Amino acid sequence: MPRTQNVLAAQWSPNGEALGSLDLTIPANQVFGLNVFSPAVQRQRLPKPVYQQLQATLARGEAIDTSLADQIAAAMKDWAMEKGATHFTHWFQPLTGSTAEKHDSFFAPTGEGTAIADFSGKELIQGEPDASSFPTGGIRATFEARGYTAWDPTSPAFILENPNGAVLCIPTAFASWTGEALDNKIPLLRSMDALSKSAVRALRLFGDSAAARVFTTVGPEQEYFLIDEQYYFERPDLINTGRTLFGAKPPKGHELDDHYFGSIPERVLACMLDVERELAKLGVPIKTRHNEVAPAQYEVAPVFENSNVGCDHQQIVMQVLQQVARRYGLVALLHEKPFAGVNGSGKHNNWSMGTDTGDNLLEPGDTPHDNLQFLFFCQAVISAVNKHQALLRASIASAGQDHRLGANEAPPAIISIFLGAELLKVFEALESGSGEGGTDKGFLGLGTEVLPRLPMHGGDRNRTSPFAFTGNKFEFRALGSAQSLSLPNTVLNTIVAESLDALSDRLEKALEGGASLEEAVPAIVREAWSADKAVVFEGDNYSDEWHREAESRGLQNLRTTPDALPWLVEGQTVDVFSQYGVLSQRELEARYEVQVEQYVVKVNIEAETAASIARTMLLPAAVRHLELLRAAEVPALVDETSALVDEFVNAIHALEAANATHQGDEGSIAHAQYMRDTVLPAMDAVRDVADRLEKIVADDLWPLPKYEEMLFIK
Repeated sequence: MPRTQNVLAAQWSPNGEALGSLDLTIPANQVFGLNVFSPAVQRQRLPKPVYQQLQATLARGEAIDTSLADQIAAAMKDWAMEKGATHFTHWFQPLTGSTAEKHDSFFAPTGEGTAIADFSGKELIQGEPDASSFPTGGIRATFEARGYTAWDPTSPAFILENPNGAVLCIPTAFASWTGEALDNKIPLLRSMDALSKSAVRALRLFGDSAAARVFTTVGPEQEYFLIDEQYYFERPDLINTGRTLFGAKPPKGHELDDHYFGSIPERVLACMLDVERELAKLGVPIKTRHNEVAPAQYEVAPVFENSNVGCDHQQIVMQVLQQVARRYGLVALLHEKPFAGVNGSGKHNNWSMGTDTGDNLLEPGDTPHDNLQFLFFCQAVISAVNKHQALLRASIASAGQDHRLGANEAPPAIISIFLGAELLKVFEALESGSGEGGTDKGFLGLGTEVLPRLPMHGGDRNRTSPFAFTGNKFEFRALGSAQSLSLPNTVLNTIVAESLDALSDRLEKALEGGASLEEAVPAIVREAWSADKAVVFEGDNYSDEWHREAESRGLQNLRTTPDALPWLVEGQTVDVFSQYGVLSQRELEARYEVQVEQYVVKVNIEAETAASIARTMLLPAAVRHLELLRAAEVPALVDETSALVDEFVNAIHALEAANATHQGDEGSIAHAQYMRDTVLPAMDAVRDVADRLEKIVADDLWPLPKYEEMLFIK
């Protein structure tokens, strides 16, 4: 029977949903932005004065005049209804880490037995989604259900299609009735404003009078697994927790490296094409796709976008991946570590700063040594990461991450920066005063005249580093696959704003004292580099030697989520977020409480699920196998299996006892520590025995699909 299930899972027939072979040189076949109320659509739909006023307001980063709202709402409604939308929703991002929506109909009865479609500016600008059950961390009392959504005009509205209709989604912020942020968007927008102000101030000192705003940009690389849905629905652990709580290591994993960048299986490629087509219609600019290291693991990545839009699009990417996969009999797994002993999934957050005049502030000039502005902005990032390394670690903390960070496919929990040989030489030359930081750009000799000589990239790669400079951006590699981009980018924007202001204060003082830029900037960068260079490490972040060296350098090693989360409410965190108006102390404390509670709840769900599967599925299978061995009179195997069954029963009892008795106030950090120190080890003990039993229990008795089936049958 198990083999029959595998054959069924491996069968697939094209469903006609994918892109197919359309002639994409014909403009009518291009679908990019088809379902987005983009500036191009706005230009067509809005009166010219309204469109110009809207775009000018957005370019200045100002609030929309309410006098425009009714005209924009009417145009948006007509456009959406032409695409089959009967409802609209304020699409927002509460503190659950996912998105939320409440659909309202465009149609209202007239009293004459008919209905009329209507959508006002008031409905566009503000909604009231109740909010009584969203996590708030104490910002809103239980009896105060009110929460408000506010239209974010900087992120275009879009249409989500369904086989039975469509809905207009309006990206919005979500706040309490007291005006405090209950979502991930409001702090991100505040942090972007803060960084823009600080960066423009620095640019003025460098003589740039043209740039009016600085935008941060993101280009996230999304890793994920695809497995056949038959196996998914046969695994209660995957359904309830997103990861396999049991599963022995298969004979073949990813040690042959044959899956990495390999030929994409036909079924998977068809799914990818369909995903990319849906994302193209939603204006998400997907650039790359490929097989990742682990079998059944893949990656998709867009090009750079404004951080706010990029974060919205990343939420859409995860949603579309999961929805479209089902059309192909697949399930997309976004958990950071769905399979123990197999490569986990991250989300590399490529981050940079750019002006509204088109300059990338992290793009070196002819040589980084000669580019004073680049060195100034680059040093600001280095100083920010060094000072707030623990906060950055806290921004990517979760129960799922604790299974991944520090493993061989992920950066360690220690936050450090990789600069690359060329850039490191520049900073070291500045520090020594040798003036020998400039390096000739080398070429890669490929050993045959048939192939061209390739210029060496100035930003070489170190895939073990959690925060690496890669040519014209920094790659924050430590984010988890299922995580929202918003908090890590909010932290990055805010701490870099603080660092830029600190350097600008010194530069301003030096210039006022009569120094030239050429004199002042190297001196300021040299001093800052000497103070912050401890956070820069070019070697193997996986090595034990680095852990010892990092400790000697005074770097934080926050191995688990309960270690990291308190840094959300540390004094220096409160100070920087308050100074730049990004998050108040009350808002920070709310996020801390929400994340601690979510850690406890997720681990508790895993523990309860593990105990249930072990007692009701795996233990009966082991006992049946033991009965067969006794009937067959094979004493050696009876003794082996009997000992494991006894050990398994004891481990299950210990886990159930750990689940029944929790320590610390509910949702407190002490509660989280109990889950980490007592419940998780009890789960691991149950799994250890179960995985040993899986290797000896008859295959037709074992009730869970195995790793070699889930990972390799495509």
